Amino acid sequence: MKVYSVYILRCRDKTYYTGITSDLWGRIEQHQSGKYKNSYTYSRRPIELVYYCEFTEPDLAIEFEKRIKNWSQAKKEALINGEYEKLPNLAKKRFK
Repeated sequence: MKVYSVYILRCRDKTYYTGITSDLWGRIEQHQSGKYKNSYTYSRRPIELVYYCEFTEPDLAIEFEKRIKNWSQAKKEALINGEYEKLPNLAKKRFK
């Protein structure tokens, strides 16, 4: 069974990058090594993996990745920190 990982990276400039892959550790190495010069993370290395979750259904993984990409930094940090009770309130607010 194939596994799809949705992941969040913290970049050197304290921004977050969210992605999806079927080879998490290989993809992290690509980000860290700067394999793709036009990628968001290339000029923001080093990166740090701060969150990931796994799915067996690719459609669910893609849906979750898209949802996270629209979240505020505060909401992403609540997810990263396991503060799930904060997520509903952060959905309607903008924080810096």
